Amino acid sequence: MQKSLKQLHGELKNGTLTVRALVEQSRDVIKEKDGDIHALLDMYSDVCIETQIQKAEEMFANNTATVLTGIPIVLKDNILVKGEGATGGSKILENYVAVYDATVVKRLKALGSILLGRANMDEFAMGGSTENSAYGVTKNPHDTTRVAGGSSGGSAAVVAYGGVPISLGSDTGGSIRQPAAFCGVVGLKPTYGKVSRFGLMAMGSSLDQIGPFGNSVEDVEEVYNAIAGNDPMDSTSLPDARKEPDVIRKVIGVPWKFIKREGIDAKVLSNFTASIEKMEKEGYTIKDITIEHLEKSLSVYYIVMFAEVSSNLARYDGIRYGLSHPGETSIKSYFESRTAGFGDEVRRRILIGTYVLSSGYYDAYYNKANSVREMLRKEFIHIFNEVDVIAMPNTPTPAFKIGEKISDPLAMYLEDIFTVPVNIVGVPAIAIPSGKTEAGLPLSIQFIACHEGEQTLFTYGKAFEKLY
Repeated sequence: MQKSLKQLHGELKNGTLTVRALVEQSRDVIKEKDGDIHALLDMYSDVCIETQIQKAEEMFANNTATVLTGIPIVLKDNILVKGEGATGGSKILENYVAVYDATVVKRLKALGSILLGRANMDEFAMGGSTENSAYGVTKNPHDTTRVAGGSSGGSAAVVAYGGVPISLGSDTGGSIRQPAAFCGVVGLKPTYGKVSRFGLMAMGSSLDQIGPFGNSVEDVEEVYNAIAGNDPMDSTSLPDARKEPDVIRKVIGVPWKFIKREGIDAKVLSNFTASIEKMEKEGYTIKDITIEHLEKSLSVYYIVMFAEVSSNLARYDGIRYGLSHPGETSIKSYFESRTAGFGDEVRRRILIGTYVLSSGYYDAYYNKANSVREMLRKEFIHIFNEVDVIAMPNTPTPAFKIGEKISDPLAMYLEDIFTVPVNIVGVPAIAIPSGKTEAGLPLSIQFIACHEGEQTLFTYGKAFEKLY
């Protein structure tokens, strides 16, 4: 069993373990296992790591160390670390070096954490399997013939095989929760605006949120508390003023009609049902709920996300930075750079997003999607007046085979059916392991709380962990 952050902190504090030794342990595990898994794209420079080690050692020496001091952490490759490479999983940024630190990076560095390397991901976070990375697929540590999930597949896999105790990813429509479910770790998607997006490569600006992976709810809570908070560099950042703690009524809402759908794997449904029954035996009330527009959430998500992708990726023009493909004219250079630099899935999403935002279709698609989005928000607010959390599976299937769905975009998009509603309405959600299939593939449950309801998720999550 992996050691918790508090256990590691205790050993670092009493001197039975040193920061340098812990970092070397992580490096050794990564060196031993990552050749098969390909969770990491690169380690940060020796200078970067050494500087962080020295800071952590000083913090322990002068008694200013925190639970995260000296802890090795891997970051998804769309989170910027000054002076280090960051590609977003794309060839168009193959040689890009970040010129500033993301806010979450600044906060972790201030706590003395050791940022170790950058994790593989679907190109610009577009995908649910990490098969869309320009640098090769990340494999599932539980079965290397299967995907690790995506788009934060590398971040989930490196925690799952024990390379680091925690990592960071980003979640636009399930990109933390889905790989957490496939790899058998805990993953948190915070409330939109609770964690700064400054220094995160934008995909869907009204949807993206940075969050942690870990081996337990407690570890994820520690990281969340460290990285959350208002940031003047992020205009969507929420104020630090915390709302009153939620009163735990021990009521779980389950949209059974939405869950028991065509396409859900029998093993997933059986495991989810058994998990809910365990919670009921522990004294929780299970309430069958209906959210009228939940069925439309996937359509809303893909319209809004495609539109925002089209806008956000316009900056990669082959002129200001990144890959620049020479052409006879500047416009030819622009087109050739994007054709050479972007993969198929990215180009697909840019083209659809541009269509959605084009004259004559903006009202028909984008505005209508935003109207339904607002309806969903109101329905979620109403439901949370009746329940503490909503419970659903994270994915309709366990981890699927590498190559099984990559040529069928619609089948891949349907994998997001249980995760995208959370991003659309901006509420927090957590993925927690709930057992395994007979073949040893991880299964997972998702708890969703009200806006800024992270503490409720942690309370429920810790209670649920005790059942497994």
